[in-house]
Amino acid sequence: MPMHFIFSSQVELLFDFWRVHSPAGMAVSVLVVLLLAVLYESIKVGKVKLSHWSLLRSPPNHSLPLTEHVDQDSTNSEPARAHGDRTRWFLSHLGQSLVHVAQVVVGYFVMLAVMSYNTWIFLGVILGSAIGYYLAYPLLSVG
Repeated sequence: MPMHFIFSSQVELLFDFWRVHSPAGMAVSVLVVLLLAVLYESIKVGKVKLSHWSLLRSPPNHSLPLTEHVDQDSTNSEPARAHGDRTRWFLSHLGQSLVHVAQVVVGYFVMLAVMSYNTWIFLGVILGSAIGYYLAYPLLSVG
């Protein structure tokens, strides 16, 4: 395998079964890698939106989410509300963790595709990243 970028219509990408031997196969592979890069940018935006949404929905005293903040003078509804807050925090954190794992997996796939040192694949990743950024990042400013 070459350790420098080459223009070629033959490459093996990510998996043993993904072998490209023709210009048409290369075009399809570039499109798939481009879409992976768009997906990566979209997941990054989704992760930020999810984090922002969970901060807006968290209770005012969310510094210690797993402890119960109950005063001696509080009513019986306080422990139930604290339990609901902990459950909401846990589900939000679980969702953010799953989105993070998806981002890491897709990011490594994109990185490994670039490490094929095929110039067409590299250009597909760059173009996909640009398209993904262009399409996804305006969604951050939408309420």
